[in-house]
Amino acid sequence: MMYERCEALILKILDFYVIKTTLAMFAESFSSGDREGSAYFSFSRIKTEVLSGLTVALALVPEAVAFAFVAGVHPLVGLYAAFIVGLITALIGGRPGMISGATGALAVVMVALVASHGVEFLFATVVLMGILQILAGAFHLGKFIRLVPHPVMMGFVNGLAIVIFLAQLTQFQIMGPDGVKVWMTGWPLVTMLGLVVLTMAIIWVMPKVTAAVPAPLAGIVVVVAIVVAFGIDVPRVGDLASIKGGLPLFHIPMVPITMETMRIIFPYAMILAAIGLIESLLTLNLVSEITGKTGGASQECMAQGLSNTVTGFFGGMGGCAMIGQSIINMKSGGRTRLSGISSALFLLAFILVASSLIEQIPLAALVGVMFMVVIGTFAWQSVTILRRIPLTDALVMVLVTIVTVLTDLAIAVIVGVIVSALAYAWNNATRIHASIEETTEGGKVYQIEGPLFFGSTDGFAEFFDPKNDPDLVIVDFMDSRVVDQSALQAIEALASRYQAVGKTLQLRHLSHDCHQLLKRAGQLMIDSDDDPHYGVAVDYFVKTGILGGGH
Repeated sequence: MMYERCEALILKILDFYVIKTTLAMFAESFSSGDREGSAYFSFSRIKTEVLSGLTVALALVPEAVAFAFVAGVHPLVGLYAAFIVGLITALIGGRPGMISGATGALAVVMVALVASHGVEFLFATVVLMGILQILAGAFHLGKFIRLVPHPVMMGFVNGLAIVIFLAQLTQFQIMGPDGVKVWMTGWPLVTMLGLVVLTMAIIWVMPKVTAAVPAPLAGIVVVVAIVVAFGIDVPRVGDLASIKGGLPLFHIPMVPITMETMRIIFPYAMILAAIGLIESLLTLNLVSEITGKTGGASQECMAQGLSNTVTGFFGGMGGCAMIGQSIINMKSGGRTRLSGISSALFLLAFILVASSLIEQIPLAALVGVMFMVVIGTFAWQSVTILRRIPLTDALVMVLVTIVTVLTDLAIAVIVGVIVSALAYAWNNATRIHASIEETTEGGKVYQIEGPLFFGSTDGFAEFFDPKNDPDLVIVDFMDSRVVDQSALQAIEALASRYQAVGKTLQLRHLSHDCHQLLKRAGQLMIDSDDDPHYGVAVDYFVKTGILGGGH
């Protein structure tokens, strides 16, 4: 009884929130330039968008089914996720033309949860995952994706292309006599490869002949016609699983509402939310590069979060942006929200009324489409520029590619960003140096060049000789910046060294940000800003003992 009341209440709240949020963000997206005049949605454009959506939907079916198997759930759980996540993100996502659905990056994390606690805990985790992603969007955390260096982005693209390629190889396995999958051999393998190559050839040639029909769709249709006409025995979508089902129904995850449940699902929700957002935001950047239009990172976070929250209440496994399907959509001409909406609706139609037809599609045709996606996704120019870019960038690119293939995308991107940050810090640490001048009053001026931060403090300290320097020493920061607490500590330690031998240390030409940093730390004896253009130089005395005397 309590569950029924909770279910009714949550359903009302969810309906109101979804409708209100969807309408607001959908209207905002169109008003911000998704349309290019009233003539943008001409009959030709609508046809291209709808056919592109159909192509993507056909490619989504085996992917969603395969990822459901990876996660250890029923195929419909993956298909429902692909429909709901795809539809909501198409309506209110940060970049029109992006495709979202159930992904392998999330499925490999979910499998342990499903195996140990069951599918109901998965649904609860997906709901919490969505809430965390909504919070990330509300706090504009998506903007931090700009900190991902280009070598990391290239490594991500290459790694994902390899992952997509390796995922297609499982389609070359058939069930052996003992119930174990074995690799194809002989004529079945030759036939499968022949149809894959034929599909790829059609996709390559079709744009040179006509743009009336998306090339991937043409490849699928031609191969289906050949297989049906000649009765060729090859693996088909129906061999994976039946995709027939009904409408997804609202369902509150049947888990105990306790702290123990939260302890179980929260770590998984955090990991899934991070993986989903990283893959979605990197895909958004890639699609933005292809289309030449920027996307909204925070809006994409909100859309992904809302879609996963809804999916968890409708028996879906959750999802995120899919780079492979997004590339298919781009290559097929899809540029607006209509293509993503069409894709989701076609997928639902397949489940409800067209499952028997879709199950007859040869897997070879879909493998051929995905192989062309691999060719189009892999950054081939990255191979040729490896010797022309800095060694560190080349190593980061290769490292991210390898980690993406061996582990998952989130770990790969985090590793790449950390290594890039350390390399950047080391590079800047070696740039600090000092030139020395004598003053007419018998003092000495150390003119510092390069940033003073945690990586350069040791080199900074080595410039000075308190024992042999004159009574007055001035440190000139005109060409330097005081960056962090380690720099403050280094300045105080230096002042203490001069104070110990009865000499005076002064700072000169502090920029406004450096002045504020030192003032806040309480290290300035006087409170006066330098002129921003250094028309007036103020010499600052340094207080010691503020930060602990170097301990």
